[in-house]
Amino acid sequence: MADISPDQDLDLSFLYEIADGSDDFIVDSIGMFLEQSPELLNTISNALNNQDWALAAQAAHKLKPNLGFFGMPVSQATIQEVELACKAGGQNPAEIFEKFNQVNSMVSANLITLKEIKAEKEANL
Repeated sequence: MADISPDQDLDLSFLYEIADGSDDFIVDSIGMFLEQSPELLNTISNALNNQDWALAAQAAHKLKPNLGFFGMPVSQATIQEVELACKAGGQNPAEIFEKFNQVNSMVSANLITLKEIKAEKEANL
C-alpha cells in the first residue's frame, strides 16, 4: 500500500474494514471519491470566488460525508466550519477562504495517495 505522509489527513481503516478483503470495493469506492471530490472542491472554490454562500454551503455539505468515509477528520471538521460560515452569510470571507484552502490542500494531497492506492489495487485484480 502507498505510504501516507504523517501530515496527511487520511485513514482508510474504515474503508478496508467494510471492504472485507474486496479490492473491487476499494477500487470502486476510491474511484467515486476521485470523481466527486475534485468537482465539489471546484464548485466550492467558484462559489466562494463569486460570494455565492448558499452554493458553497451546499457543496461543502455534500463533500463532508465523503471526507468522513475516507478517514479525513481534520478536513471534515474544517469543511464543516466553511459550511456553517457560508450558511451564516459569509461574514468573514478571508477566514472562509483560509479554511477552504486548508481543506483543498489536504484533500489534493490525499487524492494523489488515493490514485496510487487505486492503481496498486487495480494491478492486483
